[in-house]
Amino acid sequence: MAILGQIRSKPWLLMGVIALALLAFLVNPDSIDKVFGKNPDVLGKVNGEKITREEFNDQLFVLQQQAEQQGRPKNGLEEQAWQLLVQSKLIKQQFEKLGFEMTDDYFWNQIQYDQMFAQNQQFFDEKGNFKTQELKKEIETLQNTNPQGYAQWLKTRKTIEYRLMARQVFTNLSAGITTGKKEAEELMKQRDQLADIDFVKVDYAAYLQKTKINVTTQDLADYIKKHPVMFKAEPSRNIGIVFFPSKPSAADDAAALKEITKLYSGGTDASGGTENFQNTKNDSMFVAANSDAPFNPQYLNPAQLPPTIKDQITAAAVGQTFGPYKEQDVYVVSKLVGKRPSDSTLSRHILIAFKGSPAGEGVTRTKEQAKKLADSIGAIVKATPAKFTEFLKLSSDPNSAAQGGSLGWTTPETPFVPEFLAYLANNPKGATGVVETQFGYHIINIEDKKSGSMGYKVANLVKAIKPSDATEAETDKNSRKFIQQVQGKSFNDFVNIAKKGNYQFSNPKAAKRFEGQLQGLGTEKDADILTWAFDKKREKGDTELFTVDGTGDKIVVYLNGKQEAGLADPESVRDQIEVIVKNKLAAKQISDKIAAAKASSLDQIAKLFAAPKQSAQVNLLNPSVAGAMEPKVAGAAFGVAKGKLSNPVEGGTGVYVLIKKSETVNKQPGDLKQFTESLTQRSAGMFGQAWMKSLQDNADIEDYRIEIWNKLGNQQQ
Repeated sequence: MAILGQIRSKPWLLMGVIALALLAFLVNPDSIDKVFGKNPDVLGKVNGEKITREEFNDQLFVLQQQAEQQGRPKNGLEEQAWQLLVQSKLIKQQFEKLGFEMTDDYFWNQIQYDQMFAQNQQFFDEKGNFKTQELKKEIETLQNTNPQGYAQWLKTRKTIEYRLMARQVFTNLSAGITTGKKEAEELMKQRDQLADIDFVKVDYAAYLQKTKINVTTQDLADYIKKHPVMFKAEPSRNIGIVFFPSKPSAADDAAALKEITKLYSGGTDASGGTENFQNTKNDSMFVAANSDAPFNPQYLNPAQLPPTIKDQITAAAVGQTFGPYKEQDVYVVSKLVGKRPSDSTLSRHILIAFKGSPAGEGVTRTKEQAKKLADSIGAIVKATPAKFTEFLKLSSDPNSAAQGGSLGWTTPETPFVPEFLAYLANNPKGATGVVETQFGYHIINIEDKKSGSMGYKVANLVKAIKPSDATEAETDKNSRKFIQQVQGKSFNDFVNIAKKGNYQFSNPKAAKRFEGQLQGLGTEKDADILTWAFDKKREKGDTELFTVDGTGDKIVVYLNGKQEAGLADPESVRDQIEVIVKNKLAAKQISDKIAAAKASSLDQIAKLFAAPKQSAQVNLLNPSVAGAMEPKVAGAAFGVAKGKLSNPVEGGTGVYVLIKKSETVNKQPGDLKQFTESLTQRSAGMFGQAWMKSLQDNADIEDYRIEIWNKLGNQQQ
């Protein structure tokens, strides 16, 4: 299972389990269908094609697996799963419109080009051929021996299919991207043309320092209506949040220090006060029974140890203790319980598997026969190491056999079975021996060894500094007092009271239903708060108090706005567009003042706004004017007659008025053919993302998730 093992690799999970479930997916679909007349197994449609609950769960599963392998949280991935499914459906529809079909033959012919396989040499033989038959055989074995693993493969295959379809679609469409001769000639002309101008710039920032402009909600709404595609909004909520962390007090800190000191040098209650961390004969058991963190049996280098002791550990003797010392929100006492060099070993092996062993697929020999064969090979190789390669054809590890049996350089931390690591640690360079493991019998040859850094095994007795009942009661009191103060009040009152109390305030203005986490918060209650905010009975101005399980933290939330599907609520995007709208309002005032003054020269305009007269050389394809990119100004420079004053130009950083003095040509190197090819390549590179966005913007996407959720919630109340 070497190849699939590459896909299914699992990282170490140090602590905790992340629970992730959508309540809507746990209720009996049949009962819902009868009550509401809507099938909860269909979460939405893309151009009429269904997105099923099963598809959603499969996509979510794949994202969770990827997050786990990368050490990221597995929660809060529902919205990403939905967006990927929508895009996958759009790609599939285009794939089929082009006349393609995702058959089994097509899948296996194209899989080698998928990102999961293309960059991994484990999937290719020495001639560069993809190991299709070997992978198929492993999947067939998985189907017969591991139903759960096979089900995971099917989910993974579905995501691979979508990626293969996307690759085919983009390849076909990109091939049709060309640059016409006339277009290239015109762009080359624009590239080489330069215009020398004099201009006056009325800078927005400088103007607004002297002139106050208030941007109203209607101003924002007018701008949104002029740019509907940019502000196509999904359902969201504007939520005010005040967080009351239940932080340990000074008394709580002192209590934790007293407790760990007693365990360190006093004695445990269970031992009648006789056993402590200093005199215990079993460090791992003592830590397991008395510490807030588990015992770690691994040998670590100093850089992996707590910062407080990493510089002291190298000179310490086994049994020496350190502490108590404080690391963030815990007190720690550490004891050095072992140290050893982390030598690196270069080794190779021949695996003789037997029937029934994990590597014994298709093997008929018994365990006794395997041992006899391994001992025979071991004796020959030990006497004549050069004969090692003659027996590689018998190895049940084809991946290492293809590399001459080599396992590369390993350390004591390499995740090999203990028996194998023990042989490597306890034998010198050149040694050959036979070792039994769960996989069979290994003929191991140690090719080389080199010294590594010293590794240290440290037992850490840890006590978390936790808020006491009295501290949690004070947090609860403050949060309840606050919610009483803000009930029935405006959102401005909510914000001002929070600031007056110096409380931790945040305001996610466009929180989505299935994002899983709230910007500025990030607790286990985020999902519950979103559920509350999207309840169809909820009204603007509603407030609620939430308690974070296990921490005593309190959260007071205020529903400040409800955005349904359509154009974005103006206030929800104020932070994004207020500066733009304010600049546009300023631009109109500036243009009106120029018109009212009947200014006919740059000097008059410069005097009117106390702005300097400047000069610049501009180009249409690189429209830089005094350090700012101003394409409208460049366009005006080539559109106005020589010597004539232009109309006011609303630029990105200010309003410009200019006079063109002259035009020149600065011929750039490169012929028409080269220029055309570079344009085509650039267009092809930009095509994929723009095309995908266009597909999604113009698709008929129906999302039933919130509707289904609300119906389920009502039924359960």
